[in-house]
Amino acid sequence: MKKILPFLLLVVVVILALVYPSVDVTTVKDSQIDSGDTAWLLVSTALVLIMTPGLAFFYGGMVSKKNVLSTMMQSFVCMGVITILWVIFGFSLAFGDDIGGGFIGNPGTFFMMKGMLGNATWSLAPTIPLVLFAMFQLKFAVITPALITGAFAERIRFNSYVIFLCLFMIFIYAPLAHATWHPDGFFFKLGVLDFAGGTVVHMSAGWAALASAIYLKQRTDKAHSPARISYVLLGTGLLWFGWFGFNAGSALGANALAATALGTTTTASAAAAIAWIFFDMLRGKKPSVVGACIGAVVGLVAITPAAGFVTIPHSLIIGIVAAVVSNLVVIWRSKTSIDDTLDVFPCHGVGGMVGMLLTGVFAHQNVNGANTTGNGLFYGDTHLFLIHLAALAGVSVFAFVGSFILLKVTDMISKLRVTPEEELVGLDISQHDEEL
Repeated sequence: MKKILPFLLLVVVVILALVYPSVDVTTVKDSQIDSGDTAWLLVSTALVLIMTPGLAFFYGGMVSKKNVLSTMMQSFVCMGVITILWVIFGFSLAFGDDIGGGFIGNPGTFFMMKGMLGNATWSLAPTIPLVLFAMFQLKFAVITPALITGAFAERIRFNSYVIFLCLFMIFIYAPLAHATWHPDGFFFKLGVLDFAGGTVVHMSAGWAALASAIYLKQRTDKAHSPARISYVLLGTGLLWFGWFGFNAGSALGANALAATALGTTTTASAAAAIAWIFFDMLRGKKPSVVGACIGAVVGLVAITPAAGFVTIPHSLIIGIVAAVVSNLVVIWRSKTSIDDTLDVFPCHGVGGMVGMLLTGVFAHQNVNGANTTGNGLFYGDTHLFLIHLAALAGVSVFAFVGSFILLKVTDMISKLRVTPEEELVGLDISQHDEEL
């Protein structure tokens, strides 16, 4: 039955596509769709998608040689599984009409991409087609569960992971996206600022990673060298390149705000990369390629919530502070029994939290007029910072506890961890019957 069920689910998808072809055309009078904005979001959507293969190389290069393919596959499979769920009901859960007190959307609002033909638009993105907004947001949903995989790399069953990523998207990612980015969302109405996903993407993935590392416990053999540092460099380059779509694309138009977000993204990542290796040198270590790559990614993570709300000078501070704090948390984590294989929580979780808090410190309304909450703590206002502090606590508890429950549910459905023998031979062979 376990072998038949996955394919039967695809049969259900085919039946749904036949029953709900979604051919109705939506015509909106006085549509504001702009060709320039549409062109930029088409490019941004492609840029964000390339981040997932970039993440696959970034993670794959850091694990042992016998687990490279399995680790990369865990990222790639998200592009398939999450896309199918998103088309059926995932986009509706995140951006459909609110039915859950600001935490979840109606799964029927855009069921099977209903209402996507014609010139319909999203309320907060009136200059791009609705279908383009849906596909842009899909790429965020794809990479989020992929980020978690670095925490339980080298010891999770592939089939069980697929079940977990589906549950995570439905019960963790979609509610956070709805609460943060939907006009009727709880955090949105509270005034929380998350320009491109520091809360929705990185904090949720980081806390889920910590829950996963604790739940799956330590690997049998943690002593190994990175399989391909050149893969880590390649992955970092692809992530940095794609992140311009991630952040600048979140301006939802080809405009000055997109240019500002691109600038802050560039400078925060550069500052964090240098800060990481300089901090390592301060501790008596040699500057490493892997360290520079990790630092760059931490900077990208930290600037994500702030990219369209802070100035370029303050983005330098965000990058440097995030790199130092994450580096310190990596040091702390290494002294514990928590086996977060690729330090997802210290880098993505902590980086996201630092970025969220510093958004509350450095945000200014002159950067983005859509910020109606107020200026940051640096400018003498406390309201925005306190809101972010409260939201950080709430999101942390929700993502960590919720993920731990989903791990337990998944384990009850399909055993999560591979056997010691499968771990010894490597997941490339035991899970996929392939070798690098």
